[in-house]
Amino acid sequence: MSYLKFDKGQLVNLEYSLNKEILRSNRAGSYISTTLNGCNTRKYHGLLVTPIKEFLGEKHVLLSSLDSTIVQHGAEFNLGIHRFEGGHYEPKGHKYIRDVEFDKIPKITYRVGGVVLTMERILVEKEQQVIVKYTLEDAHSPTILRLRPFLAFRAIHNLSKANLYINQKFTKINNGIKVRLYGNYPNLQMQLNKKCEFIPVPDWYYNIEYTKEKSRGYEYLEDLYVPGYFEIPIKKGESILFSASTSEANTRFLKKQFKEELNKRSIRYDFLSFLQNASEQFVLKKGNETDVIAGFPWYGSFTRQTFIALPGLVESIDDVDLFSRVLKTYSKYLKYGLFPKSIDEKEPDYNSTDSPLWFFWAIQQWYKKEGNGKIIWKEFGKALKSILNIYRNGLSFNNKMLNNGLVYAGKEHTPLTWMDSTIKGNPVIQRKGLTVEINALWYNAVCFAVDLAEQANDHIFLMEWEGIHEKIKDSFQKTFWNKDVGHLADYVDGDHVDMSVRPNMLIATALDFSPLTREQKKSVLSICRDQLLTPRGLRTLSPDHPKYKGVIEGNPEERELAIHQGAVWPWLIRFFVEGYLKVHKRGGVPFVKKLMEGFEEELSEHCIGTLSETYNGNPPHRAKGAISQAWNVASVVAAYKMIQEYENQ
Repeated sequence: MSYLKFDKGQLVNLEYSLNKEILRSNRAGSYISTTLNGCNTRKYHGLLVTPIKEFLGEKHVLLSSLDSTIVQHGAEFNLGIHRFEGGHYEPKGHKYIRDVEFDKIPKITYRVGGVVLTMERILVEKEQQVIVKYTLEDAHSPTILRLRPFLAFRAIHNLSKANLYINQKFTKINNGIKVRLYGNYPNLQMQLNKKCEFIPVPDWYYNIEYTKEKSRGYEYLEDLYVPGYFEIPIKKGESILFSASTSEANTRFLKKQFKEELNKRSIRYDFLSFLQNASEQFVLKKGNETDVIAGFPWYGSFTRQTFIALPGLVESIDDVDLFSRVLKTYSKYLKYGLFPKSIDEKEPDYNSTDSPLWFFWAIQQWYKKEGNGKIIWKEFGKALKSILNIYRNGLSFNNKMLNNGLVYAGKEHTPLTWMDSTIKGNPVIQRKGLTVEINALWYNAVCFAVDLAEQANDHIFLMEWEGIHEKIKDSFQKTFWNKDVGHLADYVDGDHVDMSVRPNMLIATALDFSPLTREQKKSVLSICRDQLLTPRGLRTLSPDHPKYKGVIEGNPEERELAIHQGAVWPWLIRFFVEGYLKVHKRGGVPFVKKLMEGFEEELSEHCIGTLSETYNGNPPHRAKGAISQAWNVASVVAAYKMIQEYENQ
């Protein structure tokens, strides 16, 4: 029985099913994404969205959707659904949905009179191929299955428009056809597992409307090309498999291939198993490198998010070696003590002050698993020392350790922390100067490096850094702590001290080497609990602040104003839980355990089985942004694992 439950009576309700999305990826960069009823509401939705090497690996939507039609006694029942301009739905196949199950993969059941048809979709691991399986569970008359592919052949950020340049030619191949709408694309092979008839009826379907893009202030109308349709008889108990791929499939083995791929999938039977499944989809193999996709559907990888997500992904997947594979991959891109914003960039942008410090933190989490400081210092000591020396001696962006031991970071018009939203090139929040989480991470990094160097008997390093961590701790206290309000400043720039209540100070409570006393941690946690904590994570700004924005809505600029001025980010929950348990020990378990229940509810609310990028600061905290985000999933898993460890003490 499926862990996630859906109201079967509501599945035909558009408002209910259109707000729930499905996402599957295959570790090769491809994904499937649509809504629960199959109506695409985003330009990023599609049944085969895949990176195209001819376009430098950029993701493109090849197969947008596949309409299935049941034909009996000449009567047609189209199970597809599209929304056209003006809010008109045609066809209205959602009214035939009777059940949706999520075990290994999603399974949708349709009923048309006496006909019961199930549909399952699977992406082939490490290939650019989707296989759709239709099974006729019940029927009392001869039945024909008709499949009509809707093609886009465009980049995920663009929209397809009817044009005269499209190549309408197709070539017959074994049990199907291959098409290539435009010259630089690979062929798309569409095939069935048995002999079928393809009826060419080339046509454009105009002004398909994507409501999510419309609400986000983007262009939202698309024209999709349909080359014709496949037609095949189907018997009761029989399964028909449809494959769409950038390489020709051996149709004799499609059933076997589907079964083998299904056997690779794990059954999702509880909350953590769903998050494990989501975690696996973020890990990307690229030749000899291992990377982490920041989120679906539109993100690639981001260095900072990779380092923050990595420990939780390791916990979720139960693969400690993932630490080594990812950290070694990123070490190759370390330059002058800095990491690029993304290792995918053609022209790397080294403008993140905190990413190297999160690299330290990720290695520290690995060390806590492995426990061998000598090996880690031997493997990464050179990189760690280069990072510390660059901070100490001064970086670009006016980043430098001051005489008091703290790190100053600031450059006009350039956001250097994780709060990096911009409008017309200007940061929404500049946070120039001494930022609280950077200096907490800096103190932790120096202390951790000293600890490793002691284990490795690196006396030269120890002499060079002797006494510096004590200086940093003392300066941190004097600079950031305000005993009158009971919490830390968010940033300090000269005489300006920003005391806005933000979650960045939480990080200082959770670090293994914290510059705070137990009472200070307790006070910070109390402030964050009262003003920032929600069932979906922590707000980026207290609702008491005049600049607080509790809803992410409107055009792109209006949304950018909200995402770091009140929006909720789930990844921060890890640091709240970790700090809270370090202060309250086992006595804090009931509170944080109750807190995590909000994330279980979310698994069936927005993108099924995963967590979205951000949430509104105001109740009911609706999901916003990308539909599945790595550091959110990973951090929630890590928080759960911590709770279990404290429960077992």
